[in-house]
Amino acid sequence: MAYTLPFYLFTGPEFGEKNDALQNLRTKNEKKFGQLDFHTFYANETKLGDIMAILTNGSLFSDARFVVVKNSEVIKKKDELQLISDWVNASIQQQVEDSILVLISDENSVDKKLENLVPKENKKMFWEMFEDRKIPWLKNFFSKNGYKIEEDACETILNLIENNTEALRTECSRFFLCFDNTHLITSDDVDKILAHNREESSFTLFDAMADSDLSTSKRLEKSLEILQKIRQSKDSSYVPLIAGLLYCFRQLKLWISLHEKNYPTDFDLKINGFSSKKVQSRNRKAATLWNLHQTQSCISLLSATDMQLRSSGTILEETIIQTMIYEIITKKGSKITEYQSNLEVL
Repeated sequence: MAYTLPFYLFTGPEFGEKNDALQNLRTKNEKKFGQLDFHTFYANETKLGDIMAILTNGSLFSDARFVVVKNSEVIKKKDELQLISDWVNASIQQQVEDSILVLISDENSVDKKLENLVPKENKKMFWEMFEDRKIPWLKNFFSKNGYKIEEDACETILNLIENNTEALRTECSRFFLCFDNTHLITSDDVDKILAHNREESSFTLFDAMADSDLSTSKRLEKSLEILQKIRQSKDSSYVPLIAGLLYCFRQLKLWISLHEKNYPTDFDLKINGFSSKKVQSRNRKAATLWNLHQTQSCISLLSATDMQLRSSGTILEETIIQTMIYEIITKKGSKITEYQSNLEVL
């Protein structure tokens, strides 16, 4: 059998199918090797050199190493690309099979030089579901679990939840705990279970920050309330919070760029991750608050805040994140000192 480098790249906004593919790949390698030395890292949190060291060093307690690197779109530096290139070349030369590297990104692509290192057959883009697939997917999900759901209830769910299969599975599983399977799920049930008991996330935080129907002060107040709920939840780490906001602002940047050139077709929106009406509405509102330059400033601010938090530890974490939210909402992504300096010049 011809050798295939165990190097994979999974990209795109469909979290659920992407996670399913990752789990299937892990299961396949567990069957092949037995126990895996499994690790998950964020590329913007852990040095790539440390990640590659774990990948290349043998383990006393497992037969293979399986390393997942999320937010891989940030891997762009020459020395980082060289590290991966060296591993690729060494693995091919030695026909290595027991060191598996999986790069994950919620973006549609990563650095071209990085992408070119991955075997063609190991690259997969996970597109968001087409609009006409969403309601059938929901009905099928409820049916497989022994439940029935009204079409209006499906529409309500899609208006409340991120339209990726991971979020839909997680949120819709609540109904199976609250109702007997003889009960037909209605829109009223959805309001009771989801609208009033919705967990906050980086996406609901962005929705509040981008709610153009509210005044600046109200957006700030609502956003800080959501931030507080997130910080009090079981998943209070700043890492997924900032990663989620970065995803939203990068998505907004793409939305603005598409609409600056011409009016995008439905296909243009689909291939760029905007098939969901909820996502379209979110970005349409956000685009009235931040222009292209300001959106890039917000992205830069989020990245800088991530670096600041990693270097300062947890003592000032709350203050740093609150300040970042304030600067994004009231200063359009400018640091407070920079904003004041610009006013003085004017």
